[in-house]
Amino acid sequence: MIDTLKGWAEYLVEWAAKDPYGFLITVLLALTPLFLASAVLSWKMAKMIEAKERDQKKKQKRQENIAKAKRTKKD
Repeated sequence: MIDTLKGWAEYLVEWAAKDPYGFLITVLLALTPLFLASAVLSWKMAKMIEAKERDQKKKQKRQENIAKAKRTKKD
């Protein structure tokens, strides 16, 4: 198992040394979909957080208005 990993690592290092541009292009092509997926998921998460914060602000404002109305009725 370790010999296999060592051989694979040596192959990658040799490939990177012999053809650095090809190696970098291959790595970038392999990682690009992951970067895109990460960006999309981050954007979606940011939108979800913003929506949750808006809802919380609405609920808090509503509770404040209810409390204010109750105080006004008591007076």
